[in-house]
Amino acid sequence: MEKYFEFYSPVKLLAGEGGIENIPYELSNLGAKKPLILAAEPIISNKIIDILLGALEDYKMDVGKVIHDIPIDSSIEVVNDIAKIYRKIGCDSIIAIGGGSIIDTAKGVNIVVSLGGESLLDYQGVDSIDKNLRPLIVAPSTSGTGSEGTAVSVIANKKKNIKMEFISYKVVPDVAVIDPRLTVTLPMRLTASTGIDALVHAIEAYSCLQKNLVSDLYAREAIKLVTENIYKVMFKPKDKDLRFNLLLGSFLAGVAFSNSMVGMVHAIGHSVGAVSGVSHSDAMTILLIPCMKKNLGLCHKEYDEIYDILKGEKNKVDNKAEKCIEELKSLLVSLSQQTGLPLKLHEVGVKKEDFKEIARISINDGAASINPLAVTEKIVYEILEESY
Repeated sequence: MEKYFEFYSPVKLLAGEGGIENIPYELSNLGAKKPLILAAEPIISNKIIDILLGALEDYKMDVGKVIHDIPIDSSIEVVNDIAKIYRKIGCDSIIAIGGGSIIDTAKGVNIVVSLGGESLLDYQGVDSIDKNLRPLIVAPSTSGTGSEGTAVSVIANKKKNIKMEFISYKVVPDVAVIDPRLTVTLPMRLTASTGIDALVHAIEAYSCLQKNLVSDLYAREAIKLVTENIYKVMFKPKDKDLRFNLLLGSFLAGVAFSNSMVGMVHAIGHSVGAVSGVSHSDAMTILLIPCMKKNLGLCHKEYDEIYDILKGEKNKVDNKAEKCIEELKSLLVSLSQQTGLPLKLHEVGVKKEDFKEIARISINDGAASINPLAVTEKIVYEILEESY
């Protein structure tokens, strides 16, 4: 019998082309009338924003403001500034349409405006988000972070040079919209790197210490959807079926790790991002294989099963776990050859003198405690050396 576990996913999913047009109806159901819109720059330039604004106008909804100058790695200061704008113009809800940083920023803003504080820093720590938040609808424009279905918001604290995680089921969006029109113009480099981010979410969710029967179902399907579609889309970037499958895989991976957590790839990846300014998805790509090798001794069963997912059937072969790692490495190399995806830390500007600080921060990251193998500074150093 499975040991006791809990699983929670309150987000409503609007899946498929046409999802954007249904956002006003969902806002209305949530009692909202004046949303603040946070949008990525490409959403403005490719006119997707016009579809959303047109739908809101048809529903006679008053848009408070459209903000589209949010940095890639959002910060506490950015969140606090947007919260002031939200209050000043009297908004009652948020629509986030963009990548992970846009969605995480929206979650952070929602925490501040809903709980009445002046700064997101007021809500650090466990159980500090103690009441329901205001309506939040998100539509991802990348198929990677899964933020549309997660209970996590990652925001940079520039003063302390760390990325802070605000974790609570109350930050999960009310509605997630996965519409392939949002990703058909995503450059191949970003398609590959964000897709690998989703794959890492699923692999770590499937192999970490808090995994459970239900999160495994989501993680397995996410692994299947990402690995079956990510290389194909390199040659058919406008194919909405491929794009949709990647978006759905990302969403499922996000729900999976929201209930089971992640592991060492994320623990070290967060630190590499904070110390050396490496994008999250690039860090995931570079660190996945070395971390899987370290976890191999404790994850043979899970990696055996992932190998079967990759092959589409159960295989009676020796060393499936090792072959799983080799298959994933081969996928990364192929994507790198197609898009220039970095596979080593020196390619993204990490310096060896950063290793000490990266290791120090990594062992204190929450994801490290859920990793099958105990994460020590020595282990982190060895992974960094192999990744360099």
